[in-house]
Amino acid sequence: MSATPLEYLLLDQVEQFYRDGYLRIPGFLSVEETEALLTRAKQLLENFSLEDHPLTKFTTGDDNHVGDDYFLTSGDKIRYFLEEDALDNNGKLNREKQKAVNKIGHGLHELDPVFREVTLNNPKIKAVARDLRFHHDPVALQSMVICKQTHIGGEVPEHNDSTFLYTDPPSALGCWIALEKCTPENGALSFLPGSHLTAPITKRFVRLPTGGTGFEELIPPEQVPPKPEGKYILEACSPGDLVLIHGSVLHKSEKNTSPYTRFAYTFHMIESPPYAKYDEKNWLQPTPKMPFSKILDIPNPEVFAG
Repeated sequence: MSATPLEYLLLDQVEQFYRDGYLRIPGFLSVEETEALLTRAKQLLENFSLEDHPLTKFTTGDDNHVGDDYFLTSGDKIRYFLEEDALDNNGKLNREKQKAVNKIGHGLHELDPVFREVTLNNPKIKAVARDLRFHHDPVALQSMVICKQTHIGGEVPEHNDSTFLYTDPPSALGCWIALEKCTPENGALSFLPGSHLTAPITKRFVRLPTGGTGFEELIPPEQVPPKPEGKYILEACSPGDLVLIHGSVLHKSEKNTSPYTRFAYTFHMIESPPYAKYDEKNWLQPTPKMPFSKILDIPNPEVFAG
């Protein structure tokens, strides 16, 4: 790899991201930074209350995607979404609450000081954003701890992120940080390299006028190009590794069949106006009290809030 440096990344790393649609950066966070995030995630799991929890499960299938009020109003809160297999036939938890959560989201980067520091106050994140030149003026709009619980951590089918965090034009960028070792057995991410160049965004995940969520077609089915060919590449990660994920690249993860959890912290950036439009159809909406926060200190008269 070329040793030609930018501010943080190497030029070859930037070229690799645009060629493959993703980039793993080993050891992005220090051991201390990574352990602080993992410890805080486990504290949140220990302390959350089930008394008023609606037992909302996080599901990913097109016909059964999560879309209740607990989910739709989570953008400016810290909420807990359960694994599908954590509930029995009577809708009761079949395990301890700490081992039942699929993910914690979606306002961690705003509301929790530990996650905020790594996301919005991190000079390395700012340097990567400048080096990548993926956005003019990026803002962070959601964040999650994904737990991938032992034996029940659910499969996440092939998808791209811009379908779920849609802007016009598409501009989503994922920053996915391993907090534990990620292996083929516990659900490491897999990518279809180059698919961001040939797989257009064909639909978007929206709030339905009748309530809940669904998908709106952007391209008529008869005009959708064939699925890109190629082999998925599994990216095993060590704690502290960062994976940058282009919003159009196809990726997935398998069910966790191991006795080891696969905690990861992920947040997403999008382009801000006037460079891209984020509209009221999206499931996640900014609020006057919590607009989407800028990643870079760029003067801009636009206020990015609903």
